[in-house]
Amino acid sequence: MACIWELPTDYTKLTRAQRREVRLQYITRQSNKCQHCDEPLDGPPSGEVQTARVNHRLFPEGFFDHPVHLHHSHRTGMTIGAVHARCNAVLWQYHDE
Repeated sequence: MACIWELPTDYTKLTRAQRREVRLQYITRQSNKCQHCDEPLDGPPSGEVQTARVNHRLFPEGFFDHPVHLHHSHRTGMTIGAVHARCNAVLWQYHDE
């Protein structure tokens, strides 16, 4: 049984399985909407995100293999919410998040 996490939580201290649990908890909390673009997580991101130029070489191998990511602050390590993979890329590339 998955545990309920106090959100936000420190991404850097979570195992891969715990990150999955936290991501699923955010998806529920956000009513299956992307924290960044507010579009449903089981569909494509907003048109603005889809048309943004993304440099795939900036991201680790496999970054785009999973459609929904657990977004977190690279400065504090704290989780922010569940986002589309492409939204996460835009946040990382253009907003240093």
